[in-house]
Amino acid sequence: MLPRLTRVLSVSVRAANRPRSYVRVAGPDAEDYLQRMVSNDVAAAGHVDALLLTPKGRLIAPLRIWRRGAGDFLLLTEPELGEVVRAVLLRSRFAAKCEIELEEHTSAVVFGEAEGLSGEIPGTVEVLDASIPATLGPDDLERARIEAGVPAWGKELDDSILPAEAGLDETHISFSKGCYPGQEPIARLRHRGHVIRRLRVLAVESASAGDEIGHEDKSVGRVTSAVPGLALGYVRVDVPDDAELAIGAARARQIV
Repeated sequence: MLPRLTRVLSVSVRAANRPRSYVRVAGPDAEDYLQRMVSNDVAAAGHVDALLLTPKGRLIAPLRIWRRGAGDFLLLTEPELGEVVRAVLLRSRFAAKCEIELEEHTSAVVFGEAEGLSGEIPGTVEVLDASIPATLGPDDLERARIEAGVPAWGKELDDSILPAEAGLDETHISFSKGCYPGQEPIARLRHRGHVIRRLRVLAVESASAGDEIGHEDKSVGRVTSAVPGLALGYVRVDVPDDAELAIGAARARQIV
């Protein structure tokens, strides 16, 4: 049964607005076309997280793909990437029989029980087009995201990041589906190589995005997002998990 995205099951919820862009892909060839274009298996479930990639395996956009019906898919992406996703899909459509258009919706992240898409942050649900008062602000949502180690576009994610560095190979990629742009370098890294850095959650009293992460007088990474007491950053994989790190004058340690 496909998820309904319009009903919250509790009258008292913690919720925050989630800015989004939405792209509709619909038509008799929609499923086949998306299967050939994105990194995850759109036929496997009612909704999946996926990536739109360049042929070299670089990120164009992270996606949440919801099958609303036979041949009708809604792609949720970041606010600034809706037109980018639409343009890339239109450019590659050729003879595929499907419409690709922007749509208008709203998204809320609910901390608790609701009907919708399983949230990017564990323990949350993403609900569309529901009248849910925002009881949490952007700072609350940012803290929850950082604590859970969830990468965000423009902070942890851009076209310089390999999906495996951000852990997206575990959540956004199928290694058993058919071909898609970027599949070869993604599979080659998975089976024959390794990344030199990974995204980590850090306990630190104070930090700012862009700060260097140090270990034994060497730069071993950088901070990408921070709130008081916590930070996200890319750290070299050869740094021991229990190593004492330095961010400016503050001590830091890896916790995820």
